Amino acid sequence: MTQQTEKKIALRPLGNRVIAQRLEQEETFKGGIIVPDTAKKKQETAKVVAVGPGQTTKEGTLIPVPVNVGDLILMDKYAAQEVTIENEDYVIVKGDDIIAIVTQ
Repeated sequence: MTQQTEKKIALRPLGNRVIAQRLEQEETFKGGIIVPDTAKKKQETAKVVAVGPGQTTKEGTLIPVPVNVGDLILMDKYAAQEVTIENEDYVIVKGDDIIAIVTQ
């Protein structure tokens, strides 16, 4: 049961959960108008910072979460639980709610 973490945070995901940070995207429109965070649509793209060990089946087999620390993921819009730790915003999402891994 190994867990991956990118940086030291006070959270450790359990089971098939993943901790990620949404990618911030500053929007500036023509004329220099900056849209505040509260008016922007939440991004469904996030960077994975910690991965839980995975889910155990009834037979005792461990099914690992199919993402790694540092991956960019696309997740269901309303699937994540938002938390703030030491003035940093994170989302906790189940492995089943991750739609895709973004490749560049």
